[in-house]
Amino acid sequence: MIRTETVTDVTEETFDAEVLGAALPVLVKFTADWCGPCRQLTPVLREIAEEEQARLRVVQVDVDRQSPISVRYGVLATPTLMVFRAGEPVASIVGARPKRKLLQELADVLDRT
Repeated sequence: MIRTETVTDVTEETFDAEVLGAALPVLVKFTADWCGPCRQLTPVLREIAEEEQARLRVVQVDVDRQSPISVRYGVLATPTLMVFRAGEPVASIVGARPKRKLLQELADVLDRT
């Protein structure tokens, strides 16, 4: 899995604290090493994490290593992006997108922060 400074890796042990208990909305990228579109999305999410850090936190979950989290939220494809607010999933996006399109889709979440 591609790791960056601005996108935190989350595990079964840290998911509840890092995602469900977060003060800000959290964008979770469900990803895998073998997923080409996931790799394409990495720089996009890194930029969004840097630019929107006051309004949104970005983390990633490896679906192969942390499969119980994927099963719990019904993730069937990678990449799947889920936004959590106050411990609940409020948005789900499947597939890679350019930054501008992804920001448009996240506008409702970001505007409520």
